Amino acid sequence: MEFLPELDRYAASHSSPEPSLLAELSAETHRVSSAPRMLSGHVQGRMLSMLSHLVRPLRVLEIGTFTGYSALCLAEGLAPDGELHTIDIDGRHAELVARYVERAGLSGRIHQHIAPAASVIPLLTDVWDLVFIDADKQSYSLYFDLVVDRVRPGGLIIADNVLWSGRVLLDISEQDAETRGLSAYAEKVKCDGRVSSVFLTDRDGALLSRRS
Repeated sequence: MEFLPELDRYAASHSSPEPSLLAELSAETHRVSSAPRMLSGHVQGRMLSMLSHLVRPLRVLEIGTFTGYSALCLAEGLAPDGELHTIDIDGRHAELVARYVERAGLSGRIHQHIAPAASVIPLLTDVWDLVFIDADKQSYSLYFDLVVDRVRPGGLIIADNVLWSGRVLLDISEQDAETRGLSAYAEKVKCDGRVSSVFLTDRDGALLSRRS
């Protein structure tokens, strides 16, 4: 479930420009990665930046780094002494991420963790202002459970790819494990009294949950 290309271009042309460093990162990701569609991209990146600027977070947790595009977008709104922790089980792009983090002047404020997220999250004792979940879809509910009680009141949990190209509309008997994980996540947060949520259909869907 994606925008028509012309609508995508229209949305991009009426959003704030993509910063030049992120445009370079996007181009390099398309050159070196076998799955460049995983990149947040211009419009979603500006949305993440906007939400981060509104929250002005001291502590951001990102679950799923890929090549670091979304981490750099989220870091744009950090408070002056804010920090961001980003976790990915796959270290193939770690050097690329570190290079662009350094070019952005954020080497001391963005911290990479290369390990399973479920093992790293309990070791981070921070209270989170903003959490971005964009990793293995079967584990979204687990990640929510690991972070929700450590998100401050008014903080945000953002889950990406919750439309999964429309496959969440399939009958549960026709869904694969990833799709079932996303469907279960959407039902879970809808019923959880600790958060209020809104489902956005932009791009591949984002589910925003505000901690009560």
